[in-house]
Amino acid sequence: MAIIKEQLLSTIYNPDDLRKLSPEQLPQICTELRQFLIDELSCNPGHFASSLGTVELTVALHYVFKTPYDRIVWDVGHQAYSHKILTERRDKFFTNRKFKGLSGFPSPFESKYDTFTAGHASNSISAALGMSVAANLKGENDRKVIAVIGDAAISGGLAFEGLNNASINPNNLLIILNDNDMAIDHNVGALNQYLVNITTSPSYNKLRYDIYRTLVRLKLISAEHRGAILRFNNSIKALISKHQNIFEGLNIRYFGPIDGHDVNYIIRVLNDIKEMSGPKLLHLKTIKGKGYAPAEKAATVWHAPGKFNKITGERFIVKDNNLPPLFQEVFGRTLVELARENKKIVGITPAMPTGCSMTYMMSEFPDRTFDVGIAEEHAVTFSGGLAKEGLIPFCNIYSTFMQRAFDEIIHDVAIQNLHVVFCLDRAGLVGEDGVTHHGAFDLSYLRCIPNMTIASPMNEHYLRHLMYTAQAKETGVFAIRYPRGRGSLVNWHCTPMILEIGKGRKLSDGEDIALISIGPIGVSAQKAIIRARQQGVSVAHYDMIFLKPIDEELLHEIGKKYSRIVTVEDGSIKGGLGMAVIEFMADNGYVPRIKRIGIPDQFIEHGTIPELYKLCGMDEDNIVSLLTSVW
Repeated sequence: MAIIKEQLLSTIYNPDDLRKLSPEQLPQICTELRQFLIDELSCNPGHFASSLGTVELTVALHYVFKTPYDRIVWDVGHQAYSHKILTERRDKFFTNRKFKGLSGFPSPFESKYDTFTAGHASNSISAALGMSVAANLKGENDRKVIAVIGDAAISGGLAFEGLNNASINPNNLLIILNDNDMAIDHNVGALNQYLVNITTSPSYNKLRYDIYRTLVRLKLISAEHRGAILRFNNSIKALISKHQNIFEGLNIRYFGPIDGHDVNYIIRVLNDIKEMSGPKLLHLKTIKGKGYAPAEKAATVWHAPGKFNKITGERFIVKDNNLPPLFQEVFGRTLVELARENKKIVGITPAMPTGCSMTYMMSEFPDRTFDVGIAEEHAVTFSGGLAKEGLIPFCNIYSTFMQRAFDEIIHDVAIQNLHVVFCLDRAGLVGEDGVTHHGAFDLSYLRCIPNMTIASPMNEHYLRHLMYTAQAKETGVFAIRYPRGRGSLVNWHCTPMILEIGKGRKLSDGEDIALISIGPIGVSAQKAIIRARQQGVSVAHYDMIFLKPIDEELLHEIGKKYSRIVTVEDGSIKGGLGMAVIEFMADNGYVPRIKRIGIPDQFIEHGTIPELYKLCGMDEDNIVSLLTSVW
């Protein structure tokens, strides 16, 4: 008769409870955690494969370190679900990514165990280094700080800046490299584990430190020469192990790689190295999707799979028959059409080929498509270099991530007025990914840059028109922004046409109010206008298409005719379309009353798009209410 083990996870409220368990019980906790994730995420979708891969690491970190006093800084946060479950949020986890529920990413506003905001990749090392240096300056020498970063995120430029700085500032930072794909070092094997056993052992490191102190006392070396001694030590280590790596070249002590799914071995190594002074890096090899066979076989598909049958692995995919396509799908297929006709076109994406549908061009034109990894700044400047030599780069970057490359847009593209087409995916409110991922600011931060053309299509046809226009005319810097999700036209395929730059369109006439919109939110505005007319309010509708240059002829028409104007945009009302209209009216002596609808001057939480539109007053009902009210 099989012995049924007592459930342990239900007894764990916080890490203090976890640390009461024996080491022999920890594999069972890992098994239960993994099953809990599978159970929950099969019906409440979220980031799946990444969190399955870090179960053992998470348990080990909270078992060894005194969290929350010791700081764990997660990079991105896709891998931090087990962390949330073990830190007083297991009973609330069913609200993950839901409106007013838990955030899908670590948030200091949510828990004392979440030490730093995570959402954009590669920031953990810099943030953790700051915390480690602060601990030293405050005399908190017993406080440990750990940065957990993935193999994809460590390719980002900010991560390298943090690594470089960690090697020169006094700190005791521990960096955990969760490597589930990239072959940074040799595969885990007997020799590697043997070397880890030696180099992480307390006796080895005590001997190493005693020799160092003796040499200093005898004045044979000085503290200033410590870096040289470390480099010499690393050279000997590289000679013995027959491999070397960039971390030791930066004077960061390197340990690994080790098996990231052996929880007790991870604990042993962490205990061995946690008291070592100076920056150090522990390299773990993990399997993305560990413990769930379908996710292990297709980690990319199971990164965020939506709802699925946890028994069969069948994903519940909504059939798209008779539904409008995703804007991303229209972008990807249109880009291939354009690339067939124009050999100058090249595609660039920073690690988002599937999400942005650049995969279509990758398949047909692999030599003309470039995935540069998590490196938005490089993507922009690389595009500038391509454009300088006569090519036409279509650089697709999520709106929120384009914020990271603001200087490169100005310095490396706009100043030279290079012909680069920036396709800003996920513009506006994006839904469940929340505050770090909303594309709220692109209209505002791009509008102030000279030589920029900024446009947003109301529907799929105009996305195709804008893409065609952007490559057909020597426009200089051209930005096209569009949202996540489906458009409004089932019959989306059309013959693209060249648009007149800076020319909007009047969709309907009216006598009482002018409604000015830009982008797909104009579809909601159209529906609101119909409802307002049914209540006796005559509303004209103008789709600007271009924010910059803005259609001044249309604005003169509006300024002369209407005393009331409503602007509608899925972007920050600080600096966007509404501000552009106000500036024009003021500059030209018009004095209408203007009401702006858009993302308010605050950071917006996570939830479904309808929930967030209502929260921000951007929903159809609110537009109708404003159009039919007295003001």
